[in-house]
Amino acid sequence: MSADSKLNILAGAREKAVKASPARERLALLMDEGSFTELDAFAKAEGGSAGVVTGYGAVEGTTVFAFAQDKTDANGAVGKVQAAKIRKIYELAVKTGAPVVGIYDSFGASLREGNDALAAYGEMLLWSNNLSGVVPQISVIAGTCAGTAAMMAASADLVVMSEDAEFFLTPPSVEKANGTMVEGAGSAANAAKAGVAHVVVKTAEQAIAQAKHLVSMLPQNNLSALPIFDFAAKADTEAVLRAACESGELDAAAIVENVFDDGSVVELMPDYGSKGAYIALATMGGFTCGVAATKGGPLCRKNCKKLALLMQLCDAYQIPVVTFVNVSGFLPDAEAELAGLAKYAATLAHVYAEATTPKIAVITGKAYGPAYIALAGKNANADIALAWPSAIISALEPATAAAILHADDVSADKDMAAITVEYIAKQASPYKACEDGYVDDVIDPANTRNALISALDMLSGKRVSKLPKKHSNMPL
Repeated sequence: MSADSKLNILAGAREKAVKASPARERLALLMDEGSFTELDAFAKAEGGSAGVVTGYGAVEGTTVFAFAQDKTDANGAVGKVQAAKIRKIYELAVKTGAPVVGIYDSFGASLREGNDALAAYGEMLLWSNNLSGVVPQISVIAGTCAGTAAMMAASADLVVMSEDAEFFLTPPSVEKANGTMVEGAGSAANAAKAGVAHVVVKTAEQAIAQAKHLVSMLPQNNLSALPIFDFAAKADTEAVLRAACESGELDAAAIVENVFDDGSVVELMPDYGSKGAYIALATMGGFTCGVAATKGGPLCRKNCKKLALLMQLCDAYQIPVVTFVNVSGFLPDAEAELAGLAKYAATLAHVYAEATTPKIAVITGKAYGPAYIALAGKNANADIALAWPSAIISALEPATAAAILHADDVSADKDMAAITVEYIAKQASPYKACEDGYVDDVIDPANTRNALISALDMLSGKRVSKLPKKHSNMPL
């Protein structure tokens, strides 16, 4: 056989193996133009396609490994060949320290393979979990993601989902047969409310674009430096922050948008625990930061989990975290206690205390009791604690504390409201906390951005040695 004939055979085989498909189109969208290189294109399962496309390329110039399930071939059924292709992606990610992006769109396991399919899923889940905290992993739910695949996708650092995708552990049809069907089960809206999906967008294409942006914001691995971006401050930010301080209308999202680089904020889990907590990734002076903020009211278990997840993600990759504290405590009701709020609060405090990434707390409003201790007190081990003049730092809600400490001072000339105001001014002010060494500085709100840039620059070389142990026993 001539060399030309061999090349013709190769060309024909490759054309057949790499035919156009939604999976290849999605990987092309994820990677920088022309950078995607496919691996194991000729791998077959039971004479057909392996149901997944794997390979590597560049995202904003950084190497990224990725796989995309291909529902157009055997419904993207997962078997041992698909698992072997995905395993190779993870093996290469371990060797090179590069992020992994998984694009999920499959109806589930290959039933013909039986136990081999179970083993395949187990192997993929093992690799994903072993690589957790070593390189960033992002899951894109672009179609159906069910059963064990949902477990694997949810194990990633971040999950991005399109509105028309499905994401469930138990199929809605089974739930319906059991009489437990819930409206919206498996939908993107439900995944967002349950905190399973960090970001939900309209289309699969937008989900891939968002995943690409998130990959670019994260370090390449847990030993790499933070990426650097062009940046600019938002216009009129100083006036907005001063007005918020003066009026007491401390909208968490507005504060974050005005402090961090213009247009850089990506809110995470907006529909989960939305009443009490806000989390995001953003850039400050061109460097990625995690942002946590409380919204003035008490924290419920969802709020605790949401804030802890942000800190844990950032700590894994040495991403600094700025926490804006405006919190009245933990939710004071019997239902919350019965739901185990104390354990969720302990988890939040544990994660903040154990994190060694740079941590800065900015107390903008209320900072009461155990919630203050968890987020900005000595337990949180913040490297720098700043406060606005509007901050109120108290062991109890001020009216309660004033009533306990100064009830005997009530007179015809001074009612309890006046005593409470006096208590705040003398014993719960940021100046008193600064005087006692619990706050490093009271700053003009207009100077918040500059103060944070200076502190983050100072902390950029932070390194902490921890006590020798296998791992902490976090209260889960």
